[in-house]
Amino acid sequence: MADYLPHTKEDLDEMLEFLGMDSLEQLFAHIPAAVRLTQGLDLEPGMSEPDVAEVFARYTSANGAQASHLTCFAGAGAYDHEVPAVVKMLSSRSEFVTAYTPYQPEVAQGVLQAIFEYQTLVSRLSGLPIANASLYDAATALVEALNMASGATGREKMVISAGVHPHWREVVRTFAQGTGHEIVEVPLKDGVTDWASVDASGAAAIVAAYPNYLGVMEDMSAAKQLSLDNDALLVLGADPVAAGVLKTAGQWGADVFVGEGQPFGTPLAFGGPYLGLFACTIEQIRRLPGRIVGETVDSNDRRAFVTTLRAREQDIRREKATSNVCTNQTLMAVTAAIQLGWLGTYGLREVATRCAQGAHFLFDEALKIEGVTAVSSQPFFREFALRLPKNASEVLRQMAGDGVLGGLALSALAGDGDRSIEGSLENVVLVTVTERRTREQIDRYVDVLRRAVR
Repeated sequence: MADYLPHTKEDLDEMLEFLGMDSLEQLFAHIPAAVRLTQGLDLEPGMSEPDVAEVFARYTSANGAQASHLTCFAGAGAYDHEVPAVVKMLSSRSEFVTAYTPYQPEVAQGVLQAIFEYQTLVSRLSGLPIANASLYDAATALVEALNMASGATGREKMVISAGVHPHWREVVRTFAQGTGHEIVEVPLKDGVTDWASVDASGAAAIVAAYPNYLGVMEDMSAAKQLSLDNDALLVLGADPVAAGVLKTAGQWGADVFVGEGQPFGTPLAFGGPYLGLFACTIEQIRRLPGRIVGETVDSNDRRAFVTTLRAREQDIRREKATSNVCTNQTLMAVTAAIQLGWLGTYGLREVATRCAQGAHFLFDEALKIEGVTAVSSQPFFREFALRLPKNASEVLRQMAGDGVLGGLALSALAGDGDRSIEGSLENVVLVTVTERRTREQIDRYVDVLRRAVR
């Protein structure tokens, strides 16, 4: 393997010295032994590219956790949606794939127009007037929303529902170590945020999820009222697919919308790169992170596109900026625009409806299995949590052996100390249904689950 690494021994020694470590083993000590590569990659010196590709294909084919090898009922922020052939074909055109950042508007009109269309679509999805050209993913978009709230109010306290995705909250807590934000998490009660239990005085932002990460469709009126009572911004992390049938963030009175755009044309891809959706009210436009593409006319009075606002370090005084994010996820944003354009309003509604119908059918059938119960009695969209009579991780491993990716164990997803549900997380699984799941696949899921919990 050393033949394929560019670093010399001197390079490695210099890096280790800088890190204060004695060996590469010490550098990788935090990686669990179970996932380490101990047998080598079996690559002979001087192998050709096709031969190397074949070796790696064997490794990936042995990975039973791939959604492509299993019928996928896992979700929690990354969803197995259909990507039409037209989306794959158009988004893979070289004009989009090779265009990273449109620094020169005069030669990047096609990409700028695609981003402009993307912003328009995100604005419609969110029900808010201003959308940016995208961010890295939903978690970092949420961090930028909190930075925006802090800049708008001059405060550092952030009140966040435990219904917000655990990974998003973890990223927020990490950033708070450097920004000085005070994070106050609000527990759930029967799947719904217990806003009455929190002191939100002095808050810059009230952060909620719709639906929350357990799939529950909470009434956002209480969160909105809390934001009004405390002169705070309401930040809503919403499922953009749900906007096909549910209220938008703007209709709930949100000041800021954030979401994960992966369902729109981006494959699961083991977690990325994904797409952060971001939109806000007109009052916050000057604090918007990243860039905005705007429409204008050129010297010949022809329609043209330019970067209207951008928070680049070269363009602003850094000490005055609420964000120094200066880029966007161009390829994923263009892909999302193509997918949304292909679906249209009625297509998105159909996708959302099929997700909800499939999820509710599976939920009802799963509850007929002895020992399987619902974690929450609240209405849900396309995700729901089940409490099993056995350890959830063990059940999911057995289901995977039968070709079904049965969901995510909540103990692994949320971690110790999470306040999103009452009681132990060990036997709880989070299940998702998308429009790709057929009646036959759902029936098989129920059969496989029934055998696994015996």
